[in-house]
Amino acid sequence: MFNSVDVIWTLIAAALVFFMQAGFAMVETGFTRAKNAGNIIMKNLMDFALGSLVFWFIGFGIMFGTSKFGLFGLPSLFATGDGVNQALPGSVFLIFQTVFCATAATIVSGAMAERTKFISYCIYSVAISVIVYPVSGHWIWGGGWLSKLGFHDFAGSTAVHMVGGIAALIGAKILGPRIGKYDKNGKPKAIPGHSLTLGALGVFILWFGWFGFNPGSTVSATGDGTLVSMGNIFITTNLAAAAAATVAMIITWIRYKKPDVSMTLNAALGGLVAITAGCDAVSAKGAVAIGIIAAFVVVFGIEFIDKIVKIDDPVGAIGVHGLCGATGTILVGVFATDGGVLYGGGFHYLGVQLLGVASVAAWVIVTMVIIFTIINKTVGLRVSREEEISGLDIEEHGLVSSYADFMPILDISESTGEAAVTIDDAVPIIHKKSDSPVGSDVKMTKIEIVTKQTKFDALKEAMNTIGVTGMTVSNVLGCGMQKGSTEYYRGVEMEIKLLPKIRVEIVICKIPVLTVINAAKKVLYTGNIGDGKIFVYDVENVVKVRTGEEGYDALQDD
Repeated sequence: MFNSVDVIWTLIAAALVFFMQAGFAMVETGFTRAKNAGNIIMKNLMDFALGSLVFWFIGFGIMFGTSKFGLFGLPSLFATGDGVNQALPGSVFLIFQTVFCATAATIVSGAMAERTKFISYCIYSVAISVIVYPVSGHWIWGGGWLSKLGFHDFAGSTAVHMVGGIAALIGAKILGPRIGKYDKNGKPKAIPGHSLTLGALGVFILWFGWFGFNPGSTVSATGDGTLVSMGNIFITTNLAAAAAATVAMIITWIRYKKPDVSMTLNAALGGLVAITAGCDAVSAKGAVAIGIIAAFVVVFGIEFIDKIVKIDDPVGAIGVHGLCGATGTILVGVFATDGGVLYGGGFHYLGVQLLGVASVAAWVIVTMVIIFTIINKTVGLRVSREEEISGLDIEEHGLVSSYADFMPILDISESTGEAAVTIDDAVPIIHKKSDSPVGSDVKMTKIEIVTKQTKFDALKEAMNTIGVTGMTVSNVLGCGMQKGSTEYYRGVEMEIKLLPKIRVEIVICKIPVLTVINAAKKVLYTGNIGDGKIFVYDVENVVKVRTGEEGYDALQDD
């Protein structure tokens, strides 16, 4: 007889872990460019769909079948899940394990984003779900040799996240960097993602889903001991993520002069990954310590991979899942309240954790090198240069845009951090004269103002006040000789930053030019370089299409 509370809790946890697929999709989409958004979504959809089918067909059997030499389970096709966990119906345990398998496969997508063939992605996702994840999972959770040694990975820092992170490392290395990621001297260039908003939404979804990932791994909700453990796991999971995010914010604030948003988001995930192995075994203080260490691993690990190893990982999957997964698993041997080094347990437990991490890493490296090499030699891993430049949405899926009628909003930098300058330097005036004959006895002048979008309402009101009622307004991108203020994206200095601006064009004949210029400068001036520029042109002629009037008369609305 099954306990209804255990069954319901496990199914709810499975649903939460499944919802993490949406989180991964949002993180990867937000941290990459808009021209590849549809491709990212399709990959995250299909790795779960394909993975569910093949894990049910054979992967579950390899992972939980009767152990052969402690290395793999004897597979039985078309798994029912029966006979593995006696406290749960087989179908409940099967769906819970399926969503974990899908998580390992989807991690690889981010590191290989923006240049991988869709068919190749489908092939290696199936391979991960059929052989790579189930075999190492058997070692840890299926009664294999690591579990018999006492290796502890409660919810999958190594079994799920490090497996995905190492696979991502191998794939990104064989695939090579995106076009334009490194210059001819090997210096990395920042390629910002198109929507930090989507990335942040994904992180919040993942953080939420982790409360099913870790506490749900109890696969039980009965008994005082289990209930206390569940509460502790909620606490350790949350504290590790919070500590990692906070410390990463401080680190990037010091290193980059401003707190880096994307790196802090990555660090929250890194903290969650790191605590996953020992969430049931460490105290709240231990969880905070693990989160702090994870923050350093994320920030410096991502920089190391990007700048030293020169592997292009657009979303930081290798650092977050690979490095933090390994680190968190090892730290169980240090911070576990029962047997950890800091609690008088000696170094045996730590040694077992190290052995487990090294063994699983070696397994994944060998198998993924073989899998990626075979794919690369047959169907090919990478799209063509032309396809990569055009974007995988149009080339792989026929999508002109994943956003239809919507345009992503670019960020606006209000201050460069430079010392204040004079109003003439902040809003320079450039006069352009013409020697051609004019179409009116009255002098006509075009004034073109380029400034920040946020200044438009004040500028429009100032123009109306002096009698200017007609203008043309355009949204443009640009920067001056200063190339925008120095900014960093994920630790890499951005070479040039095109800022969103507005261009206001006004043609006048009655109102003195100097009056317009002074009114504009008064409302645009803040004392910072970048307040804008004003261009002054002589106008040869103006023709009103409706009436045929020219020159001065064409500018009158009487």
